[in-house]
Amino acid sequence: MSEKTIPSPCVNICYLDDNDICQGCYRSGEEITAWMRLDNEGRKQVLANVQERELASSLVTHVKL
Repeated sequence: MSEKTIPSPCVNICYLDDNDICQGCYRSGEEITAWMRLDNEGRKQVLANVQERELASSLVTHVKL
């Protein structure tokens, strides 16, 4: 039985910040470009990176100065 292909995390809010990170899905420009060529293991790694970036982003925006 073959594993179902992991879908793109794109949420159609496509804006790359100064660090080349999409503000909609938190993938880098390189990860977005490579997505269609990645197998599920590669996609899982990208999604782990996305999760780390999203968590870091929410921590930064919730810091009180």
